[in-house]
Amino acid sequence: MADEETEEPERYELTPQERERRERALEHITQLGDPVLRTKAIEIRDFDADLVSLGAHMVSLMDDAIGVGLAAPQIGKPIRMFVYRVDGDGDARAVVNPVVTPTTDETDVLEEGCLSLVGVHVPVERPTAIRLTGLTVHGKPIDEEVTGFTARVVQHENDHLDGVLILERTTPEARRAALKELHAIRNGESSADASASAEPQPASEPA
Repeated sequence: MADEETEEPERYELTPQERERRERALEHITQLGDPVLRTKAIEIRDFDADLVSLGAHMVSLMDDAIGVGLAAPQIGKPIRMFVYRVDGDGDARAVVNPVVTPTTDETDVLEEGCLSLVGVHVPVERPTAIRLTGLTVHGKPIDEEVTGFTARVVQHENDHLDGVLILERTTPEARRAALKELHAIRNGESSADASASAEPQPASEPA
């Protein structure tokens, strides 16, 4: 997930080094149109050194892309695993075979971006509190209550494991506008450079 916008977002200016690192990272992240993004991921059975290494690689890629979350299908691996940073800039965590269950009827609507839909943000309504269960990359159980911004990031990443993108979570109008903007960006017709329009807000791109 790309950073989410706050109520009064301020443009986050990337340094030249950050921009270069982000662009390199985005080359390794699957974009809209890749079938893996629409594939339901399979459960992970083997907890080994390769899985630990994959988790570390995903965190590094997420950070380089200036994201706050990243799901395995976004790097071409249709397996049930994602990584995220608590509160967007806190500890990095990896979750294997996650199960996400809303624990409240309260929802809110915020703009979300996605590292697989570089350049657009759309409004998405989500529950404000969830229960997250699953396993660490070492096979240890996870069972915790998650609220606020982190709950939104977790839900965004978990959607990726079921082949669901924010385009399916937003309004028809926002979806049409996002697809139009993506088409323009890819054809060099956008008024803003793709990299610039993709720059995250202070709290904005789950992945």
